[in-house]
Amino acid sequence: MAAKRDRTHYLYIAVIAAVLLGIGVGFAAPGMAVELKPLGTGFVNLIKMMISPVIFCTIVLGIGSVRKAAKVGAVGGLALGYFMVMSTVALAIGLLVGNLLEPGSGLQLTEAARSAGEAQAKAGGAESTPEFLLGIIPTTMVSAFTGGEVLQTLLVALLCGFALQAMGAAGEPVLRGIGHVQKLVFRVLAMIMWAAPVGAFGAIAAVVGATGIDALKSLAVIMIGFYTTCLLFVFLVLGTLLRVCTGVSIFALLRYLGREFLLILSTSSSESALPRLIAKMEHLGVSRPVTGITVPTGYSFNLDGTAIYLTMASLFVAEAMGTPLALGEQISLLLFMVIASKGAAGVTGAGLATLADGLQSHRPELVDGVGLIVGIDRFMSEARALTNFAGNAVATVLIGTWTKEFDRDRAAEVLAGRVPFDEKTLVDDGHGTEPVEADTAATTAADPAAVPVPAHNPKDGVPV
Repeated sequence: MAAKRDRTHYLYIAVIAAVLLGIGVGFAAPGMAVELKPLGTGFVNLIKMMISPVIFCTIVLGIGSVRKAAKVGAVGGLALGYFMVMSTVALAIGLLVGNLLEPGSGLQLTEAARSAGEAQAKAGGAESTPEFLLGIIPTTMVSAFTGGEVLQTLLVALLCGFALQAMGAAGEPVLRGIGHVQKLVFRVLAMIMWAAPVGAFGAIAAVVGATGIDALKSLAVIMIGFYTTCLLFVFLVLGTLLRVCTGVSIFALLRYLGREFLLILSTSSSESALPRLIAKMEHLGVSRPVTGITVPTGYSFNLDGTAIYLTMASLFVAEAMGTPLALGEQISLLLFMVIASKGAAGVTGAGLATLADGLQSHRPELVDGVGLIVGIDRFMSEARALTNFAGNAVATVLIGTWTKEFDRDRAAEVLAGRVPFDEKTLVDDGHGTEPVEADTAATTAADPAAVPVPAHNPKDGVPV
């Protein structure tokens, strides 16, 4: 077992080395560095390829094992309510810090920046609410997997899970088969992770080469202010909420997810860590139904980092253009942007497009100012993705606690390092049972498909 942990340990050391090397190449040879972008794009695409199968298997196995359908509805409703509240809190914090800093004052809009802002506005095209809702429905059940749409996959998985739940004993063979598929999917994902150093090198080199040191210097105020605001939100707001409601330390949770944060930092996309977050939340002690519903839904609706970014970026552009927004304008504009951003799951460029769309619809004269932050948006995207990811991890633990689907004893063992995560298979080893003594835990670790409902009481689906 120790040898297996050492191998993955070396893998992430290689990722750190690749990131540092990429930064060096970006500064030393920016022209060549930009040409390395396909390496990063290719790696992220490989990860995205696995998202739909992971979500499908997790949700179907989870819901198919729960005996009360109302429990799934309660989880979803509670999650959406929580996401709305936290998005509002994130907006409020961004407004407060943005108005205090006034980061855009003193900047001059160049013709090049004006052209970049116009290009972003044309490339945006935010969906209306009806279009967004209809977009959740796939053309066919299969197209949900081929289209790469998280919410479409979530819908199909929910329907299949409820259908298997209604089938009762007749659905057990299907659940066992999906359990085997899940093992295959996670094993493929573990193989893909060995390409992470190459992807990290290409992604970081390209963004550093394209941005350059001059842009970073001139826009340091907005960057530092945004990163500081995200840190305050994660450690003060989310950390306090997590400690009060669950007793879990935010520092322990983030340390447990350290490799996922490194992956996001090197690829600038929180989607690259979505499959691993699902696996790690199950391993931590959150039940499959809660994990399977909260994580994918949170990737579309719980965008705390994006909310903070849209707030501060809007104030920044307005200040830089010499037409500051009144408080009423700030609130109406930002509420529109947060709603418009739903469904854009932490992908590079999504926040910038939403910013341009929001300004175009509310204050068209400010759209040109978006070009001021085009150069550093990729660096701000890092903080957006990291904050969104931390918010979804905390949300999963909170929802699990409030629905009594979170095993605190299990979490304490995992966070203390006594029950290590299996980096080779990435498959949950049967949380809800005693981690050291229970025979069922060992059985499930060896073959999760052999015990389709290892962690749930057959009467009500609550963790034992």
